[in-house]
Amino acid sequence: MKVLIRGAGDIASGIALRLHRAGMQVVMTDLPAPTAIRRTVCFSQAILLGEMTVEDVTARRADSVEEAESLLRRGLIPVLADPDCACRAQLRPDALVDAILAKRNLGTKIDDAPIVVGIGPGFTAGEDCHAVVETMRGHTLGRVIYRGSALPNTNIPGLIGGYAGERVLRAPAEGIFCQKLEIGAVVRAGDVAGEVAGQPMRCTIGGVLRGILADGTPVFRGMKAGDVDPRCKPEYCTTASDKALAVGGGVLEAVLHLHHRNRPAEKQSQFTGGALL
Repeated sequence: MKVLIRGAGDIASGIALRLHRAGMQVVMTDLPAPTAIRRTVCFSQAILLGEMTVEDVTARRADSVEEAESLLRRGLIPVLADPDCACRAQLRPDALVDAILAKRNLGTKIDDAPIVVGIGPGFTAGEDCHAVVETMRGHTLGRVIYRGSALPNTNIPGLIGGYAGERVLRAPAEGIFCQKLEIGAVVRAGDVAGEVAGQPMRCTIGGVLRGILADGTPVFRGMKAGDVDPRCKPEYCTTASDKALAVGGGVLEAVLHLHHRNRPAEKQSQFTGGALL
């Protein structure tokens, strides 16, 4: 099966890992200048660096659908700078997964592919997609919804190590982000992780800097620009998160379930007048 994933951030990359390891061909799209926070585990970095390896899987930038098809034949994940997903018509994927995580649907339609899966809030299974996968941390994380929507966005990050909103670092002003610390750095409350227009972006808790915007990224005041993990495990910075893999497992279930559900109809179409064509 060929699966096209809109978005190549950390959650989308966890989905890609699950599908790729299950033997599916995965193609991803993202912005020409990705704004991922957890850059060490995001396939979107292939757009900037040319190649990105997350755990044991490698993605490479593709500048055309033909190049993407060539990379697929080599067992790699192609990543295209194609935020509008214009490549979809030429790729003709068996399934499309919208993992942009914009908290709203940015244009995905239920007829974009034989199987369409929406990730998180903003999608309604049965209307603009065939299934929705829950992204809210808790009992329902990774659950597949075949009729209805995911839980509403609360704008409050999930609890990790006893902390929720305190984990997130936000740009203190509008301007160009200046990165001061590297991902994986051990930090304490008050440490300056970045700066915008001369204003410091300080850590509010101690832990490990799990993600931070790249130096030179344009930001607006309040924009998410960093993430501190209070569990203080530097190795977590280089592996897909529990949340990303849980959501990825839900997508794998949805794609396979919908594929097998559709197969009887496909088989039925092979018969005419009771005779197998």
